[in-house]
Amino acid sequence: MNQSMKNDEEHASGTAGPHGELLLRTLAMPADTNPSGDIFGGWLMSQMDMGGAILVRELTRGRCVTVAVDAFKFHQPVKVGDVVCCHGRVIRIGTTSVTLKLEVWVKPRTPTGEPQKPTFQVTEANFTYVAVDEAGKKRPVPDSARAAG
Repeated sequence: MNQSMKNDEEHASGTAGPHGELLLRTLAMPADTNPSGDIFGGWLMSQMDMGGAILVRELTRGRCVTVAVDAFKFHQPVKVGDVVCCHGRVIRIGTTSVTLKLEVWVKPRTPTGEPQKPTFQVTEANFTYVAVDEAGKKRPVPDSARAAG
């Protein structure tokens, strides 16, 4: 079995857990669905971007902007009522940029009285943010962020 297939099985079975700290937690609502009734992938991307920006803003002590997203992979759909949890960790800190590995894990909704189903991962991607000043110009990432990262 190749590594990609093994990873997909881990995502589907929920045997692996989230990596990184919990950055954002929200509820998937009916207004966020696509025409098939699943939660729209663009909404998930937006939640990841917000969660990542919170972490990077804290690390860089100021304004940051998203400059790149790569390697999005969707493993499973999200349903209305699921609790969406965005986890992230720093994978690189540059002179003016920070790259995060972000994951979205879901706590599925369950009808009242049923045991809680296990959480599972629905997507992941790398997000790169650049620290900017009030004029929108690149600024250095503080040394304290490099020490923390």
